[in-house]
Amino acid sequence: MNIDRKILACVDTTPMADVVTDYATWAARRLDAPVELLHVLERHVELSDNQDHSGAIGLDAQEKLMDRLTQEDAERTRSAREQGRVLLSGLRERAEQGGATTVDSRLRHGDIEETLAEQQEGSRLLIIGRNGHPRRDAKTGLGQHLEWVVRSATRPVLVVTEAYREPRSVLFAFDGSSVTRKGVDMLAGSPLLRGLKLQLLIAGEPGAAEQKSLDAAVVSLVAAGIEATASTRAGSPKEVVADALATGGFDMLVMGAYSHSPLRSLLFGSKTTDMLTSTCVPTLLLR
Repeated sequence: MNIDRKILACVDTTPMADVVTDYATWAARRLDAPVELLHVLERHVELSDNQDHSGAIGLDAQEKLMDRLTQEDAERTRSAREQGRVLLSGLRERAEQGGATTVDSRLRHGDIEETLAEQQEGSRLLIIGRNGHPRRDAKTGLGQHLEWVVRSATRPVLVVTEAYREPRSVLFAFDGSSVTRKGVDMLAGSPLLRGLKLQLLIAGEPGAAEQKSLDAAVVSLVAAGIEATASTRAGSPKEVVADALATGGFDMLVMGAYSHSPLRSLLFGSKTTDMLTSTCVPTLLLR
């Protein structure tokens, strides 16, 4: 086991933490890698609605108010830390019972984005949950943290939703880009999907270069022990992938992630965001 190539599982106090842990355990078994459960406590100062927090109160009252708020904040922090320890202890036991051989946990207090940027070093896979049942016409709802994590990640990111289901059949949204070609090499060199069925799917009629890349990808994946096949379907990538997921019985989607800048995505939209908001299956985003 390579202890320097951990699976970093980001958990919170929602029911999604169990799902993230279960997928981290699945990945740990297949990769023979340690799991690190990360829970970040963000600092939010909450003030009572029936108190006057304006500058219109006297200096002595202001000092008493600040002392009281500081004490309340410290109490909330202590309570959140204890809740976090209990959460991580239960999830660590869950992972160990699921077959993960080495499980560590880390409780941090601060900014979640900065913490994840620091903690992903030394990891081989980042797993994060997305709450909510997406709709095929969904436009927003990913959440600030999730999109930031995926954009800033230097490792593959597995975004999971709803209940855990062990992956057996995988759909790879292949477009012939450098990201997906590198993704093929990454999957071929990893035991994560070895022995599973994987279908590479191109939306639209592939050109000669795309068809050549698709054929080469199948050969490479089959040689690595993955039951790979390829197909093409007419239509937009979002519609084609959504239809395939709805009818093909796939347990996981693989695709490239955010090849354009946040500004371009703001102006023209993002295929990654569109796809994530239109699927309910776990999505492995290649970086």
